[in-house]
Amino acid sequence: MPSLVFDIALSAERMRVVYQGRASRILVQSRDGRSVSVPAHHFRPFLTHDGIYGSFALEFSATGALLSLRRLG
Repeated sequence: MPSLVFDIALSAERMRVVYQGRASRILVQSRDGRSVSVPAHHFRPFLTHDGIYGSFALEFSATGALLSLRRLG
């Protein structure tokens, strides 16, 4: 199963645009340099009062469908 590992640091202020309806996707860059646009709602379980911070693994199917997003470590 293909996967990407990326680090993210989004403050609660930056996430506000999602909740205001001005953005619906988050563009992340993997550690190997690939960029992927992820629907923002997949990050909701990881959102704290400070925002979203940490390392994540994104797993997807051969056709590019998102299968899972999980926090590492």
